[in-house]
Amino acid sequence: MSKKSNKLTTAAGIPVADNQTSLTAGARGPTLLQDHYLLEKLAHFNRERIPERVVHAKAAGAHGVLTVTKDITKYTKAKLFSKVGKQTEMFGRFSTVAGEKGSADTVRDVRGFALKFYTEEGNWDLVGNNTPTFFIRDAMKFPDFIHTQKRDPQTNAKDDTAQWDFWSQVPESLHQVTILFSDRGIPLGIPYMNGYGSHTYSFINAKDERFWVKFHFKTQQSIKCMKPEDADRLAGCDPDYHTKELFKAIEKGDYPKWTFYVQVMPEVEAEHYRWNPFDLTKVWPHGDYPLIEVGVMELNRNPVNYFAEVEQAAFSPGNVVPGISFSPCKMLQARIVSYADAQRYRLGVNFERLPINAPHATKVVNIYQRDGHMRFDDNGGPGPNYEPNTFGGPQADPSYKEPPLKISGDADWYEQKRGVDDDYIQPGNLFRLMSAKQQKELIANIVGSLKKVPKEIQQKMVVHFRKADKAYGDGIAQSLGLK
Repeated sequence: MSKKSNKLTTAAGIPVADNQTSLTAGARGPTLLQDHYLLEKLAHFNRERIPERVVHAKAAGAHGVLTVTKDITKYTKAKLFSKVGKQTEMFGRFSTVAGEKGSADTVRDVRGFALKFYTEEGNWDLVGNNTPTFFIRDAMKFPDFIHTQKRDPQTNAKDDTAQWDFWSQVPESLHQVTILFSDRGIPLGIPYMNGYGSHTYSFINAKDERFWVKFHFKTQQSIKCMKPEDADRLAGCDPDYHTKELFKAIEKGDYPKWTFYVQVMPEVEAEHYRWNPFDLTKVWPHGDYPLIEVGVMELNRNPVNYFAEVEQAAFSPGNVVPGISFSPCKMLQARIVSYADAQRYRLGVNFERLPINAPHATKVVNIYQRDGHMRFDDNGGPGPNYEPNTFGGPQADPSYKEPPLKISGDADWYEQKRGVDDDYIQPGNLFRLMSAKQQKELIANIVGSLKKVPKEIQQKMVVHFRKADKAYGDGIAQSLGLK
């Protein structure tokens, strides 16, 4: 192997003679426009910061591997699950939702749990959270909800009023609010939280049978949470705590692991299940659909360069491989479009060509897409850029066609819930599952935020909490001093 040159060059590979002084007209004269290297440095500096993600801006990431430990081929024909012992390289990005890129890791927030699996059939992106549910079930509400998590348009400061005002009028959020303000709202670290696909997806097997599926990643380090006072202290003195702790753990060989499970529902059972199985604000109780083990995910390699591997990592729920597909979940349907669109805006139309996003099985990329910003491969060379053609260009393969999905009903604007009290049953069940200590902590966490908002919003929220469980609502009302 030849020794790497240590000679400084321009971006075009031209040797640089001086990297300390500018080209000027005389010792005290003005700078010359022909100092192209100075212009290159300044122009690149002005463009070093790409637009940050609107959500999930602050994150840590790591490489790893998924190892299959159980046979699930009766449910899916996806090749990454084809045999026990099979390993697939992957990359994970773990983020907070609401904060900006420089915000603290230890805030109370949902955590993004985005995974990219480099399979032999292309990339599978599982873009979920550390919670099995979400605040809303229809994407029409998503921009409004995220605005409540951001800065006030007048003061440019964080304000609890907006989120509670929104939640008080959207009772479907109650389940996720209960999870968020429980002890799991502040994980001790990335290795100590679970991950979920959250949405319902589908498996398709070799017989073209469809199953509805939910994805779970259960931490092998055990669930560990952080006390609010410790989280607040770290937010001030060590805002990158989670990011650094994950890096240090992997660096010393203490590799975090998660056991990968699925819940599987036969397609025909969805029609009459007691919950709408595609409602993102609901879980499938394990008593109805037990966890089925699939494998183990291990994070074992740190990024070499944060920007190249974590900041430029781009995920889309639309990236599924044969044997894994979608569901009628309204939130998922919208994310299939919006996530890839966000990356085209943020990174450019050729974002999938970036090394961190490119499939490892490079031969699977066989497309007619050409041109656009930052096209840094051969751009398809001399091959045709249209189809059909008579020059041997790639063609679609009907063998990958999915079985038809039966659809019924009129086109209309539908609410997804099935019953009048649908939005209160599961939050109440969750509250009653908690120990007395956990219930007390949950109420204290909620009151710590809710006490900052107008009384009429407090009263609206207490009504919702009481509908979930009377003790839940009464405890909050009492702590707020409401009658």
